[in-house]
Amino acid sequence: MQAHRLPEEAFAIEVISTSGDRIQDRPLSEVGGKGLFTKEIEEALLEERIDIAVHSSKDMATRLPDGLHLSTFLPREDPRDAFIGRTAPTIRELPHGAVIGSSSLRRQALIRRMRPDIEVVMFRGNVETRLRKLEQGDVDGTILALAGLKRLGREAAVTDAMALDVFPSAPGQGAICIESRIGDEASAALLAPIHHSATGHALTCERAYLAVLDGSCRTPIAGYASVDGDSLAFHGMILTPDGAEAHEIRLDGRANDAESIGRRAGETLRTEAGDRFFEGWS
Repeated sequence: MQAHRLPEEAFAIEVISTSGDRIQDRPLSEVGGKGLFTKEIEEALLEERIDIAVHSSKDMATRLPDGLHLSTFLPREDPRDAFIGRTAPTIRELPHGAVIGSSSLRRQALIRRMRPDIEVVMFRGNVETRLRKLEQGDVDGTILALAGLKRLGREAAVTDAMALDVFPSAPGQGAICIESRIGDEASAALLAPIHHSATGHALTCERAYLAVLDGSCRTPIAGYASVDGDSLAFHGMILTPDGAEAHEIRLDGRANDAESIGRRAGETLRTEAGDRFFEGWS
């Protein structure tokens, strides 16, 4: 609205509930993965019931339905994970045998890598539901995306914003993307002024990396690209679900080469880890 000086009534917002929002009693890895957060929205986009779709980039599959693309990225919020501790402020300070709630296989693997003695249990629900379970004493701590907590005004609950080099984030974390129909020039013209090119380059890199590794909610993959002017720096990590084995890579290059950097990072890790490493990902 602000970019084109259009009144609020020129736009209509349609809230679409997705399967991922409704399924709260099982890990997404058991029922379909990332596509559960986008299926109904993408159907509405393809049927032209809506003109653009706004998503969390972390929820987007690397292969989109024919005719759709991620056309726009907004400036990225803080990509770090946030630990919210009830019995200790950080994971390292938790008592032996403590319990952490998380539904993310990446977070579970990273926790086990840091603290093999800690028990990790499945923890689904929206932010308020998870914070309530934590306050009730169901677990000793939980991990949520710092970006989401900031957007909801719940940043004060954080006891440790975890460093990316120790606890690397998921590809796409903290970034809002907009999906639209390929060839829809009217929507493209509306969206062009709000596209953030640095975030676009970073996500191009991260999604290329993820695509090589066939990443989904079933796989513990971390990857984050930072852009400074014309330069891009990427850090990626893959882990076994138990966190016992991990492989990581760091690559630098030009932001305009984001896709090739991401692809090379994924291919390098896949080669270094070997086929045996990926057997536990199915």
